[in-house]
Amino acid sequence: MRFLSIQANMPSQVAKSGKKLLDLAFPKVMGILNITPDSFFEGSRFKASNTQIIDKTGEMLQAGATFIDIGGYSTRPNAIDISIAEEIDRVVPAVEAIIKVFPEVIISIDTFRSQVARETVKVGAAIINDIAGGNLDNEMFNTVAELQVPYILMHSRGNPTTMNKLNDYQDITLDVITELQQKVSQLRALSVKDIIIDPGFGFAKNAKQGFEMMRNLEAFKVMDLPLLVGISRKSMIWRTLNISANEALNGTTALNMFALMQGAKILRVHDVKEAVETVRLFEELEK
Repeated sequence: MRFLSIQANMPSQVAKSGKKLLDLAFPKVMGILNITPDSFFEGSRFKASNTQIIDKTGEMLQAGATFIDIGGYSTRPNAIDISIAEEIDRVVPAVEAIIKVFPEVIISIDTFRSQVARETVKVGAAIINDIAGGNLDNEMFNTVAELQVPYILMHSRGNPTTMNKLNDYQDITLDVITELQQKVSQLRALSVKDIIIDPGFGFAKNAKQGFEMMRNLEAFKVMDLPLLVGISRKSMIWRTLNISANEALNGTTALNMFALMQGAKILRVHDVKEAVETVRLFEELEK
């Protein structure tokens, strides 16, 4: 098990992994590695080939990724359901293979299942990225508390099949913050120390709501927790521009810069090189 600690005290947020300190006062990039055949973006789909997985990981690390986010269950709307055993069979060997070649890598596991979280942390994963915010597994919060690993708390409602019908909000930004704060309180009661929040663009939110939330992203600072934004190649971009996900890199970059200007500390992306360049330009603007 690897130990990673994220301190959320503004403005000097740091993450500690062993003897390594990671300063989150400046934004970082999380590269997406989907060990799935049906992710919504074709360019992020990888078969369970160690060579391909290691090559892609090396490419993202070389481009400047701080974290690698591995997912074995596609959470796009109406995605095919797979068993816990199959998800574990996809991600555990991937984590083991990556750590063998890149022993210093910080791996995040994109899962809503506590058993997957437990098994991947055993072999070296350091962060749990839960797209369901604990809603789809009653044991997730207890598991994270027991493992004492940083937890990415994403806002969502329902599951991949039902979430598109659960987007009725009085005030999208206020409602999302309120629901996240309720979850943070539950996690704090269990002594979970390290929490990162993710507003959940595209999850139980339509494009109009996504843009409204993006315009008000700075409001999430009230939570005093590191903010992760994941809008990479999502439908709110390509449907607005009347293009495909494969053509949505430029739109992703534009919204990533806006997110940084509103306080995002982690960008979760398919295209690491472009996101790292965006962060570098943002840092120049902030000088």
